[in-house]
Amino acid sequence: MIRSDDTGKLILRLALGILMLLHGIAKINGGVGFAASMLTAHGLPGALAYLVYVGEIVAPVLLIIGLYTRPAAWIVVINMLVAIWLVHMKQIGMLNKQGGWELELQGLFLFSALAVAFMGAGRFSVGGTGGRYN
Repeated sequence: MIRSDDTGKLILRLALGILMLLHGIAKINGGVGFAASMLTAHGLPGALAYLVYVGEIVAPVLLIIGLYTRPAAWIVVINMLVAIWLVHMKQIGMLNKQGGWELELQGLFLFSALAVAFMGAGRFSVGGTGGRYN
């Protein structure tokens, strides 16, 4: 059995990056109209919705390959905080039918990204362990 913090970091990076990237791919296929409407409903320019591609395409790809990992993770954190603020605030204190938190998925994305932001990429990454951005 391999005992390695770097292996754990790799698994966490890949899980977060791949699952978040799938949301980004859905946005490519379906567009950012929903995000734009939520932004304008909160008095913000709808054009900011295109930043969702940074948070759900660019940052996850960087997480997956392990390059600029810490900034990419912070981008995902910001993306999730904005998504929770725009769409899910009414659910923040609610439980689902199974007794779990209504925002389990969003919470896992948010807190996994926070963990990666603080831990870095590890040695199994394009950026390696060197540099403050990995």
